[in-house]
Amino acid sequence: MNACFVAVMRKFQHITATLIALSLCFAGNSQDRYTIKGGDPNGINKWYMGRQIAYVMSHYGIGWLERPERELEENSSQLIKNLNIKPGMQFADIGAGSGYYSSFISKQIGKGKVYAVDVEPEMIAFLDARIKKEKLNNVITVLGTETSVSLPESSIDMMLLVDVYHEFSFPYEMGRSMHKALKPDGKLILVEFRAEDPMVPIKEIHKMSEQQAVKELKAAGFRLEKNISNLPWQHCMIFVKN
Repeated sequence: MNACFVAVMRKFQHITATLIALSLCFAGNSQDRYTIKGGDPNGINKWYMGRQIAYVMSHYGIGWLERPERELEENSSQLIKNLNIKPGMQFADIGAGSGYYSSFISKQIGKGKVYAVDVEPEMIAFLDARIKKEKLNNVITVLGTETSVSLPESSIDMMLLVDVYHEFSFPYEMGRSMHKALKPDGKLILVEFRAEDPMVPIKEIHKMSEQQAVKELKAAGFRLEKNISNLPWQHCMIFVKN
């Protein structure tokens, strides 16, 4: 990796951690919710419920999201089957990134809508270009924030989060925002690399255990309905609103 690029990324990570720390000082009760301390260098110096939060994958990670071997490593096709998508659904791909999954879902949802949500303008620009190129007319990009998915209340049938929740700088606030945006019978699908499995070749800070996920999402008003264990490396946890 280019040494200049590494230096820029380290500077970016330092600035990000500083801004998060400053934001906590003005966040009211949220400062009691999070702990600021050191840990894994691949994470920010912020902890929630005993878990260190990982750095966000920026648009520099698009190559990883679109890697040709992703289907083999993660069995993306099986994940799509797990969702049991119905035509006409209002679907949200949270942390949509490059639109890898939004593109799959677009082709199954018919006259429904896919809201591709991301916090980085560069990712939204990439998504908009992909939508135009692939003619994904039922996909709508949404620029979210660190604390909100920026979707209307009770508007979404199903939300998909693939390897993104562990990077949320404000997981509780995002959890509450997702809870609010889901319809009363809506489902949240949380896909994360399994922390329980040392054979999964992913950095530990980018993994989550089922126990940790249940603890955090319970605090945001969700309960685990089931964990589908048919993916090579990932949990596929189905949560519903309490």
